[in-house]
Amino acid sequence: MIKKIRNFDLKSIVDSGQCFRMKMTDEDHAVNIAMGKVLEIRHIGSDTFEFDCSEEEFNDIWSSYYDLETDYDSFIRSIKEEDTFLKNAASASSGIRILRQDPFEMLISFIISQRKSIPAIRSSVEKLCRLCGNEIRDGIYSFPEPKSLSQLSDVDLASCSLGYRAGYVREAALSVYRGDLNMEKLATLSDEDLFEALVSVRGVGKKVANCVMLFGFHRINAFPVDVWMQRVADEHYGGRFPVESYEGYAGVMQQYMFFYRRGR
Repeated sequence: MIKKIRNFDLKSIVDSGQCFRMKMTDEDHAVNIAMGKVLEIRHIGSDTFEFDCSEEEFNDIWSSYYDLETDYDSFIRSIKEEDTFLKNAASASSGIRILRQDPFEMLISFIISQRKSIPAIRSSVEKLCRLCGNEIRDGIYSFPEPKSLSQLSDVDLASCSLGYRAGYVREAALSVYRGDLNMEKLATLSDEDLFEALVSVRGVGKKVANCVMLFGFHRINAFPVDVWMQRVADEHYGGRFPVESYEGYAGVMQQYMFFYRRGR
C-alpha cells in the first residue's frame, strides 16, 4: 500500500515516548509490532509512505491505529499566536500523531515506565513479550495476553528488569484476566470516570493514568505531566500549562512539547 499522508513522520513517532515496540531500522524505514501483527513502513518521498500490508488490513487496522483520518493541521492552526514556544514545538513535532494502541498493552507498559528511561522501558517490554507472548514471525513476539502475564513467577518477572514494578504488573494483568478491570467497559466511561478507574489500580498514579488514557484509550484531552513537562511549565508558563486553551485535544499539545523539550 502506498499512501500520501500529511503530518506523519516515522522517527518523530518512534521517539515520541508513546509506543515502545516501533523502531527505526534505517533513516526511512520503521517496523512496528502492534495489534498482534508486524508492520513495516517506508518513507519513499514527500509525504509518501509504503505500508507492507494489504489494502484491507490497512483500512481495517492501520488507518485507525495511526489516526490518519484526523486533521492535525487544525490542531496546529489553533495555537495562540503569542505562544512562541508551543508554535516552535508544533513545527518541530508536526509529524507526531496520537496512536490508537491496545489499552492493556499501554496499561502494563506505562506501569513499567515509572522511573525508567525510554530505552529501558523498551528493553523490559521486549523481554516480557519474548517470555510469554505469541510468536508472530521468527523471533518476533506479540504483547502477552493478560492470562499469560498474570501467571509469570517472581523469577520470570525479575528477569525482565521490572524491579519494584513486578508486583504491580502481575496484579494489573490478573485484574484484567479476571474481569475486575474490563477494558471494553472502561472505554465507555467519561474521561473523569476512566481516570478514577485507572488510578484505583495499584501502581497507577496520575501520570501513568493520563498516559494510558491518551495512548491506550485515545482520550486526546488527557495531559500527562512528567519531569519534562514540568520543566516546560516552569520555563514557559509560570508553572502550569493552560490546558483549558486547548480543550478537547490538550494531549496533542503535550506530545508536541514533550518531544520538542526532550529533544533539546
